[in-house]
Amino acid sequence: MVKRVCVVGSGYVGLVTGSCLADLGNNVICVDNDKKKIEMLNKFKMPIYEPGLEDVVKRNVEAGRLFFTTDLKDSVKKSEVIFIAVGTPPKANGEADLSCIEDVSKQIALNMDEYRLIVDKSTVPVQTGQRVKETITRNLKKDIEFDVASNPEFLKEGSAINDFTRPDRIVIGVETERAAVILKEIYNPFNSPIITTDIQSAELIKHAANSFLATKVSFVNALSVICELTGADVDKVTEGMGMDKRIGSSFLNAGVGFGGFCFPKDLAAFIKISEKLGYDFKLLKAVEEINKKQKDRFIKKIEDALWNIKDKTIAVLGLSFKPNTDDIRFAPSIDIIKALLRDGAGIRAYDPYAMDKMSQVLPEVKYCQSSYEAADGADALVIVTEWSEFKELDFVKIKGLLNDAILIDGRNMYDPDSMRRLGFKYVCIGKKS
Repeated sequence: MVKRVCVVGSGYVGLVTGSCLADLGNNVICVDNDKKKIEMLNKFKMPIYEPGLEDVVKRNVEAGRLFFTTDLKDSVKKSEVIFIAVGTPPKANGEADLSCIEDVSKQIALNMDEYRLIVDKSTVPVQTGQRVKETITRNLKKDIEFDVASNPEFLKEGSAINDFTRPDRIVIGVETERAAVILKEIYNPFNSPIITTDIQSAELIKHAANSFLATKVSFVNALSVICELTGADVDKVTEGMGMDKRIGSSFLNAGVGFGGFCFPKDLAAFIKISEKLGYDFKLLKAVEEINKKQKDRFIKKIEDALWNIKDKTIAVLGLSFKPNTDDIRFAPSIDIIKALLRDGAGIRAYDPYAMDKMSQVLPEVKYCQSSYEAADGADALVIVTEWSEFKELDFVKIKGLLNDAILIDGRNMYDPDSMRRLGFKYVCIGKKS
């Protein structure tokens, strides 16, 4: 059954959600208060890099199923289901800033003229749904029925279209059967498991899932330290662990630490949520601390490999927090490059998609058009993000471009023996150097 859908917020989650729901045949209006972003989208220019997204947007706009606007009032009146997908950035103390959620809830209430289902798609602290319900109730001009629901997203940047259309599970938190029926009608075409819960449980599932995955990453990074101290190989250890079906192999790659907007933000928010509820979640605090120290340890590896950082030129490959995205929010590369700059190094950097955004954060860096240009004349090559194209580099050519054949691999992309046979001083994570 075709639904009239409004998605408030055309950022990462909102844009992918709106485009994919339109691809199912629904009539979707994506709303954002950023006029420049809406103008870009109406010209089929994507504000983010996500494989396949531009094609989905163009296909559905041309089919008359997908629209972009700044007019929230009109969009609320035209829609029966309203997804809230606005940002919930972290405050200085780690709590999620829910001011946009509150503002959108007020605007929905003021412009509703009949029943609406309001769905929290943004990642929000548990009990936010109750707050949204209270806000709408206070601001309604007349007695109108409505429902609030929670429908957390589980999108991975770089594979978001596939994640949305082929989800492991769909979680809907509802208070009424009416709301459950509407959401199931929307998601039934995916033929994926649908978990129906109360709103509070749905809200907790997202924070719990991301915090658990962050815990796996920090565990293996802590394990990598033990491997280095004992001469073990972290890749072999995690291979043996991952074959245990109870553990699995995903998120067991040692590296420079996790970044991006979800893990750091959601982890900090979950810690604050727990504190407010009177529980000291020490495990998650340790996960945070291990992640911070992993970046510090990597910076120390670079310093040790080069002996003196001052006046050295360092080539950095990979700026986004993970491959297949241009997202640099909380990217490990930022802290790593800042530390090297403070020590007096010059940085030459290359990333397939993230350089424009990074140049606004670190304008003092020299941005290059290829890995080879970055390596030319550098005193060391540092790998921070595991873009697939870095696996195909000609390291004989790279060695000839570098002043010194020093390779510090923060993602264990290469075989240590092969690199050393080529004459590199090769430093990686969780293996004997």
